[in-house]
Amino acid sequence: MSRRQKKADPWRDAVHKGWGLMAGHPLFGTLRGYLYEARDGELPKDAWAYITAGGSVHHHPKRRADPAEWAWVFAHCLLHAGFGHLDPRSAAAEDLGPDEAAGWNGPKRAPSAAYRAACCLAVDRFLHTLKIGRPPEPLPHPLPEEDERTLAARWRVTGVPAEYRTTGFPDFFAGSEEIAARLDFPRSFAIGVSAAATRAIEVAGGARSSLTDVVKKPWDVALGWFVSSYPLLGALATGMTIVADADLTRAWNISIAAVNAQAAEIYVNPLVTMTTHEWRFVLAHEMLHAALRHGDRAGWRDPYLWNVACDYVINGWLVEMGVGTMPEGLLYDPSLKGLSGEAVYDRIAGDLRRMRKLATLRGRGIGDVLGEPLPRPGAPGRYVDLDDYYRNALASGLVYHRGSGRGDVPAGLEEEIRALDQPPLPWDAALARWFEEHLPAVERRRSYGRASRRQSATPDIPRPGWTRPEEVVRQATFGVVLDTSGSMDAKLLGKALGAIASYAVARDVPRARVVFCDAAAYDAGYLAVEDIAAKVRVRGRGGTVLQPGIDLLERADDFPADGPILVITDGACDVVRVRREHAFLIPAGAHLPFRPRGPVFRMT
Repeated sequence: MSRRQKKADPWRDAVHKGWGLMAGHPLFGTLRGYLYEARDGELPKDAWAYITAGGSVHHHPKRRADPAEWAWVFAHCLLHAGFGHLDPRSAAAEDLGPDEAAGWNGPKRAPSAAYRAACCLAVDRFLHTLKIGRPPEPLPHPLPEEDERTLAARWRVTGVPAEYRTTGFPDFFAGSEEIAARLDFPRSFAIGVSAAATRAIEVAGGARSSLTDVVKKPWDVALGWFVSSYPLLGALATGMTIVADADLTRAWNISIAAVNAQAAEIYVNPLVTMTTHEWRFVLAHEMLHAALRHGDRAGWRDPYLWNVACDYVINGWLVEMGVGTMPEGLLYDPSLKGLSGEAVYDRIAGDLRRMRKLATLRGRGIGDVLGEPLPRPGAPGRYVDLDDYYRNALASGLVYHRGSGRGDVPAGLEEEIRALDQPPLPWDAALARWFEEHLPAVERRRSYGRASRRQSATPDIPRPGWTRPEEVVRQATFGVVLDTSGSMDAKLLGKALGAIASYAVARDVPRARVVFCDAAAYDAGYLAVEDIAAKVRVRGRGGTVLQPGIDLLERADDFPADGPILVITDGACDVVRVRREHAFLIPAGAHLPFRPRGPVFRMT
């Protein structure tokens, strides 16, 4: 049979937890104390603990208290050592007087009751301001401000007042001068005071959350600085998570940092040595990548070169705003100041060989804007609308930044933030606006030749009705180059043609010139806009060649020279060059294999 497991004593656990609370404070880290359980009958029932000349603390085995109260008790005992109360020379000077103590070389002795009470009062007064644990018994009020020497001298004459008599700490024993010189508790305590002051400065600076907390990593300190001191990115920083995993960054070739907007995670390489100011720059760089949705805005562009272009723009903004310190080797060119990411891309796309050698924060030849969250244990899911989150975070941050007088924001950055704050029009509304711009409706006029319906309130008053001009007017039309290959989605195609028909009818466009394209171009002539969908026949298996259809419309004698062309495709096509007004209608998530000159509407 296995022996029955011994149950844990919760009161003994409270004693050890209290000792841990006290020992974890930097003030007591240098005082070499040891905890022991006093023997039965060694301490009175109302006593708590005592400390020996060697710094060992003995606690009452049958007193019951919570960890906070035990922490106060143990701190009280060790402060006697730190204040030099265990030094026999100090005890003798107080009990015998300075002159007599100078020649005293007697044996070890316990200090007098007056001196012990004065020392306990000095310790409690210090602990009251230090706020370690909680006193197990109410402290006397008020606490005299005199030091222990003055109080001991007075109380030797007048007696110790009842409220200041020590019962919980009956004795502390002074050892020999040899022990006092070897241990030198006051010197160790002074080192602890210096360490506590250093940690207090770190707490004030954000490096620690408390005196007993571990030191924050520099990237955590940098992220906390945005929340507390930089309103523009403060709201954004509260929702970002920093993942510092050396194995993860090594597996995904992350040199310094990378970001994923979908998971709102910034992946940093913990093996990189940088200052807190440099980490501020890096984190601000990645947060702007995510908030401005650079990963989703690449469109038809090369993702890596687009990442490089955005790096130039973001680094220019951060240098202009003075956010942190830019680490060496990052992409920065003062001559690109004021340019958008699209404009910078157009400049650098011509020299692909040289640009492929440039390094982002992730590394050479790879972008630091990740398309998917990196797989890692315990990765939380995102259950919020990311567009709303990033838009609201940057918009509110801009308002607070200006209100706090933090200085100006680069015009390009402010323009992009305000653009995010105004959500883009849905694709169908944007398409309707394109129709309105390029296909003006026939103007209607008021005329008494055809009276309007009489109003019931004033039936005798004739009112003019709406009429169209009777003269010959050239009606607007447009061309449709329709990708009918097998790769086109039938539902999206039907949605696109339905939107085109409704907008064309609203603009009084009776017919449109339609060309179907897969491997070759098929001219369907002019079709009624509401009948285009019925005439579509999906053919082929992809690899559409659209340029012959474009050329057919541009060279047709019966198609007006100013007629706009709408190209509907899934992006799996050749390079298209259109020499007149045109637009592209493609599925959401699709990309054109060339740089479009006209607007691109993405169906959702």
